[in-house]
Formats: sequence, C-alpha cells, structure tokens
Amino acid sequence: MYSKLDHIPSVGYSSWPLSYISSFKYVSNATQILQEGYAQYKGTPFKVPTLNRWIVVVGRQHLEDIKKSTDDELSLIEAANDSAKVDYLIGPEISSNPYHISIARTHLTRNLGLYYPDIKDEVHTAFEELLDLRDNEWRSIPAVDTIREIVCRASNRVFVGLPLCRNPDWIDLNSRFAVDVATDANILNLFPKILVPLVSKKLPNTATGIARAVKHLDPIIKERLKCMGEHGNDWCDKPNDILQWLMDEKQESSTRQLTLRVLTINFASIHSTTNTFTQALYNLAAYPQYVGPLREEVDAIIREHGWTKEAIASMHKVDSFLTETQRLEGVLTSSVQRKAMKDLTLADGTFIPKGTHLSVPTYVFHRDGAVYDSPCTFNPFRFSELSDRGESARHQMVAVTQDYFPFGYGKHACPGRFLAANELKTMLAHILISYDVKFEDRVSRPTSIHWDLNVIADPTVRVMFRKRTND
Repeated sequence: MYSKLDHIPSVGYSSWPLSYISSFKYVSNATQILQEGYAQYKGTPFKVPTLNRWIVVVGRQHLEDIKKSTDDELSLIEAANDSAKVDYLIGPEISSNPYHISIARTHLTRNLGLYYPDIKDEVHTAFEELLDLRDNEWRSIPAVDTIREIVCRASNRVFVGLPLCRNPDWIDLNSRFAVDVATDANILNLFPKILVPLVSKKLPNTATGIARAVKHLDPIIKERLKCMGEHGNDWCDKPNDILQWLMDEKQESSTRQLTLRVLTINFASIHSTTNTFTQALYNLAAYPQYVGPLREEVDAIIREHGWTKEAIASMHKVDSFLTETQRLEGVLTSSVQRKAMKDLTLADGTFIPKGTHLSVPTYVFHRDGAVYDSPCTFNPFRFSELSDRGESARHQMVAVTQDYFPFGYGKHACPGRFLAANELKTMLAHILISYDVKFEDRVSRPTSIHWDLNVIADPTVRVMFRKRTND
C-alpha cells in the first residue's frame, strides 16, 4: 500500500523497515505526531504509519469530501471492521446488514421522551446503591469502575430493560466485551489476512462473552416471541427497549442473532460514555469554583420542571461543561475514520487509492487557536456563552460541525448521541443536586492516558463523595 501512497508526504520515517519505528512512536504519542503533521503540512493530507497500516490524515476542508461521499466510496463500517475485526469476532451480518444503526438513529431519538423517566430512575438508583452513603461521611470510590457500572445500568435500561440491566453478570460481561473484542482484534491484526479466519476461531475472549450473553437473553427473547405470536405487534406492557425494536423489525429472530446486535450496541456505547463522564467528574473535582453556577442552574430548573427530558434540555451550563470536557478529553485523538472502497480524488486533487484508511486529527482541530480562544484552557461555559450570542443548536453537545465532532461527522455521526447526552447530563445534574465531590489524594486533574488513537481517563484515580451539605 505504501507505494500507492508515495505521493502523500509522511510524518516520521517512510521507508521500510524504519517506518516501524515511527509506528511505535505513533502508538505511544499520536498527539505529537498529529500536531507535527498538521503544523508542517497546513491542513493538506499527510500519512502516518501504524502497526497495521498507513493512515492518511486529512484536513478540515476535506470534511465535506467525507460528508458527500457514498458508502461505496468511503466506508465507516469497513474501516471499523478492519480495525476491530467485527466480521470474524462478532459476525459478518453486523457489517453486511447494519440495521441496528438505523433503529438506533430513529427510535432512540423519537422515543427519548418516553424512556427518559427510566434513564432518570436508573441513574438515581444506581448512584444511591453504589455509593451507599451514610449521614455526612465521605466515601472513596474507584471512579472509572463505578461510573462504568452506572452507565452500563442506565444504558441497558433502554437496551434490554428491567431486571436484566441490574444483573451483575450482565453488567460484567458488557463491561468486558469491548476490551475482549479489542484484545482479540489486536491478536488477529498480527496475522496475515489469509490466516485471520482460522485464528479467530481459536480466540476465547469474545466468544465467551457472546455465550454468556446468549444465556441471559434466551428466555427473554423466547417469552417476547411468544407474546408477538399471540398478540401481534402490540400487547399490554409491551417492552419499549432496543431489544424489542430489533425484534419488531423481524429481520432476525434467533437468540444468537439478536444477542449479537445488543452486544454490538453495548460495545459502541458503554466505554465511550463511561470515559466521557469520568473525565467530566475529574473536571468537577479539579475545578470546584464551577460547582456553584452549575448547581444554581440545576436547582432552579428541577424546582420548576422536575426531572424531564425538557428540563435536561434546558440545562445549558451543564451541557456546556460536558461539551468542553469532550472538546479537550474526547475519547479519540483521530476520528471520522473511513476506508476508500475504490480509487477516488478529493476536491483539492489529492488521489486516494482503493484500500486507503483516512482519518481527521480531532485532537488538533479541537485545540485550534483560530477557532477557540485559549484553546488548551478548560473553560466550562465556553459553549453556553457562545449559545447566548446566537445559534444555540450549533454549540450543543450533540451538534456536529467542522469545528467540533467527538460524535463523528456527516451522515454517519453517532446515532446514539442523543441518548448518550441525556445520560451524561442526567448523571452530572444528579451529582450536582445530591453530592459533594473531591479527589481522594490529589488536587489537580489527572493526566489522561494516550494509547494509539485512544484517550483514556486515568483508571487508578479515586474520587470521594458525600451527601450534599453546602449550597
């Protein structure tokens, strides 16, 4: 592939085998390489070597090329499949017929008002049970592990409903599944393509998670199929969750097929939402001066409207706090990944050969001084202040623009971002109205871990909670 890309400049070594030195550097310090390339090539495409392939990093002006492209020109699904080996680890139907994405895009947004009370109930219940606070005591908790369980419960309240969303084994297997897939995919990426199908059958991690999930969902799916057979499309107490929406499509009916869809949706959502909220929690503990204005907003809105979807939507400072967190500590240093499915030419004349992987340097764009004042400074009300000046929708957490795209860009922007945003805002508002927080053994914000494309909230940090005492 390199010879086909020799017309595109490189950052680091470009010749084999020296390019492997640069690829190891990219894994451990992608942000430096992306910043170096962006500064050197002024937004024109450049390429970087990873352990598995060359990636062409494109500029802001190329976002429109990506947005206008068809899936048979630039494919998100095939880019993800190459990286995560979804066809071999989960199943080829996930890529060949991704109908779960359209269900998420339509039903998750359309039914948000209907299932929001369930999200609120699960968030409040999960915090109360996991923190288990007594009187006025401070209690220390492992931040990432605790937040992951709360996110998993709240998300699965919408994915599979009660009581399964609270089942410890269900929570554990879904918390592990993304790690299992990533581990197995990394192993497969070490082998030549011809051996991948054979080796994938020998890897235990993902297969074990699938088997555990099937055991949980099998009786639920059979009971629901029985109700559908007896009552048709509607019956008393019919569940309103993703599992049922998948079943209503009647594209698949076996327990294994439906289980793979539910696991894939969990795979795409749990860890990104967990990471984003953990980063926000670290900001809340690191910058206590912002708790007052945030609490003032939440107190006033809940007092007037209660816990409703509309109330959450009107919490502009809470939204801004999370948006700014994602701007600086988003889950990926590069995003909007695509794979060229045929030879094509970008609007600026750059030739992209078939098979090339493209990405956009999110980390660099989100710190662009031409777009953001003091771009490396955490300013929690940056976006709410911009909203106050006009174009409020453009500066919301779920917005997708050429300056802000933690949820992707174009028609493939994350279909679950409205659910994620409501979960995140409900969790932050609940903490503000119910608890005081601080770090256990530090004052400053912990530095994130950068590995390959990933930005990871420090998993060793402990945060202390107590029942709210100060106003």
